[in-house]
Amino acid sequence: MNHEYNKSLVWLRRDLRLLDHTALSKATAASKHVAVAFVFDTEILKHLKDKSDRRLSFIFDSLAELGQDLKKKGSELILRFGNPAEEIPKLAQAIGADAVYVNQDYEVYAVQRDTKVAGSLRQQGIEFHSFKDQVVFSGDEVLKSDDTPYQVFTPYKKTWLKKLKPPVIQVQEVAENFIPAKDIKDQIKKLSLEDMSFRPAKYFYEFQKPGRKNAIKQLKKFAEQVDKYNDERDFPALEGTSGLSVHLRFGTLSVRECVRMAIKSRSKGHQVWLSELIWRDFYQMILMHFPHVSSKAFKRNYQDLKWPGSDKHFQAWCAGQTGFPIVDAGMRQLNETGWMHNRLRMIVASFLTKDLLVHWRKGEAYFAEKLLDFDLASNNGGWQWSASTGCDAQPYFRIFNPWLQSKKFDSEAKFIKKFLPELKSLTAKEIHQPIEGLKSYPEPIVDHQVQKLQALKLFKG
Repeated sequence: MNHEYNKSLVWLRRDLRLLDHTALSKATAASKHVAVAFVFDTEILKHLKDKSDRRLSFIFDSLAELGQDLKKKGSELILRFGNPAEEIPKLAQAIGADAVYVNQDYEVYAVQRDTKVAGSLRQQGIEFHSFKDQVVFSGDEVLKSDDTPYQVFTPYKKTWLKKLKPPVIQVQEVAENFIPAKDIKDQIKKLSLEDMSFRPAKYFYEFQKPGRKNAIKQLKKFAEQVDKYNDERDFPALEGTSGLSVHLRFGTLSVRECVRMAIKSRSKGHQVWLSELIWRDFYQMILMHFPHVSSKAFKRNYQDLKWPGSDKHFQAWCAGQTGFPIVDAGMRQLNETGWMHNRLRMIVASFLTKDLLVHWRKGEAYFAEKLLDFDLASNNGGWQWSASTGCDAQPYFRIFNPWLQSKKFDSEAKFIKKFLPELKSLTAKEIHQPIEGLKSYPEPIVDHQVQKLQALKLFKG
């Protein structure tokens, strides 16, 4: 078989698998031998405050499994710790690569990083190829009739669905012509979390466990219950969500695998979950076309809002000590587990911005620090939706009542009692209204009705 290249290097980033992988598929088809590498990016790691960061542990453990799979195929995973803009060109030259293959990343830093890498490689005579992989449709593939990007989800979804044809989500087959381990033995270096000044983290839920095998296990488990997704997904006391967000975030699953499962049935549960996957593409598209959202309000007329909320209230929100049980239970779930149920993400975000009147950027940053499944586009989109500053966002005059949300979505207070054990002696009815005189739990730090009027005044002004 004739190959375009003798050797190529596939640089993994948020695609930690060896199957249904676009860059690997293209590289193994075009090259005689393919090496696989991952760089622990010091430009990202230097900003991590927690030395037992769950995300880093998830990546490290997923790569350990991937490395074992490569060994079974006669190759090895190359690991590096440093700035990819320096490490990838250096590595490509060291192994004699003719080309470097990657899957596209749409975050602002990633785009700048890849531009630098591609430029350095060109100077060495090495080609750089990047492919769509983490989304079904990239930002330029689903556009309005005038070729401008959508800013409202529903028409975007309609066009997205019209474009969804079998070839779009077919398996990206990967040949197994990986470079023999003996040919890269000089590049194999042992690397531990401790070498990078970090420590291993623990995973609270089964669905958080790293690696491809756990991803497939969770996908199969969810496939058996997805019919109930629409009925159960809003209730945090139930296991009603997919549990796949972290695997999609780090690419231990491909989005195509998820969509293929979602379209197997026309049940309401399947359709609603497919819609959630489309929201994921939508927010990635927004980030690509409107990169200012990563630091500013999508709606520029809300950029200069003077959020009057206090740091004292923000700290109470972070600690789960606001006196609003559904909010506090959600925040303590986040702090203890590195994950938060999606309904609770909306409730706590609405509470921070509309009740405490604290800038959404503070909440966004706190989630970015704590969430194992943190994804810039989805996190930013969700926060700006809740704060009414984003595209197709919750209108500013629709403000969640935390007491009603509590009663509606945790009626028996089972979830609340799990994360607020100090309330176990109370009845659900007592929990779904302001609690006074309990020494072990704070009284509400604000009056919802008063704060609602202040929020309306803020946005009208």
